[in-house]
Amino acid sequence: MMPEISNQIASAVALLRAGRIVAFPTETVYGLGADITIPSAINRVFEIKGRPVGHPLIVHFSEMSQLEHWAQEIPKSAWQLAKRFWPGPLTLILPRTSHVSLNVTGGQNMVGLRIPDHPIALALLNAMGPERALAAPSANLFGRISPTTADHVFDELGFTVDMILDGGPCKIGLESTIVGFSGKTTIVLRPGGIPQTELAEVLNEKVTFPNRKKPRVRVPGSLDSHYAPLTPLEVWPTKSLLQRVLELKAQGLRTMLLGWSAAYLSWEKDKDFLYFSMPKEPTAYGNQLYTTLRRFDNGQFDRLLLEAPPNNPAWLAIVDRLQRASCVPFIKAQDGDF
Repeated sequence: MMPEISNQIASAVALLRAGRIVAFPTETVYGLGADITIPSAINRVFEIKGRPVGHPLIVHFSEMSQLEHWAQEIPKSAWQLAKRFWPGPLTLILPRTSHVSLNVTGGQNMVGLRIPDHPIALALLNAMGPERALAAPSANLFGRISPTTADHVFDELGFTVDMILDGGPCKIGLESTIVGFSGKTTIVLRPGGIPQTELAEVLNEKVTFPNRKKPRVRVPGSLDSHYAPLTPLEVWPTKSLLQRVLELKAQGLRTMLLGWSAAYLSWEKDKDFLYFSMPKEPTAYGNQLYTTLRRFDNGQFDRLLLEAPPNNPAWLAIVDRLQRASCVPFIKAQDGDF
């Protein structure tokens, strides 16, 4: 690691051990880190974000050998997934040990744990020491678009953060897959950077989604409204886009369309209708989604109109984020494409 980066890591560790807050890069999004052993620092993370205290944080650490320090009663399937996907965009929900305080978990006895796949994040966590970790949500205001660059963090949080480690753009750009366990059943509590199919392949068994009728553990990013731009965002299937564009124009609303299929490129263009082409491939689309939303959430538009993604499991994490970011009931976007 370059001397400049090593010096920044040392400075960041000193700040964290003094109860200060450091934003750091991961492969998913930038995190807002506090030393898990300092309650006042954890409280400050909630204050900076405007985050409800009942909404849990994810604990980030650097070595598989540390897992049993933070969690107990770890099922075989959790070990299998951890050995395959860590470091990486996988968060495991497990019973906490006494080393994890209830203010980290939102008052629950379950904790989210992961090892991020980013050299700066791992260097920072290694320098923290084996019995320390970072309790970290995404480094943005609560409910807003997650940051995928250091500039996004500063633009939104400014000097309320004591230090921002710049690791460049995030490789994945969407949050981690969150997985929980109920008996012998493995459950995807939030889709993310690892598809359900890959989890099932590793375990050689079916991986399910939560039963909405039964109470479940609270996990980050699970609220109905989340990941949202300030500009109202609507998601519509391709066949409904033109009609919605005409309706918005009739209302005098300046609209930006984010589309992926190019079906709209033959429409008449004028100053009240602009478009931006998104990737057709889901990995690239997910990588660009938050950056693109931030780019056009700049006060120049009255509405962001987004072409619904294909009805394909590879797009599941993207659909989840758009469902929560949309200002209209998502059912309106589900006929046809969903």
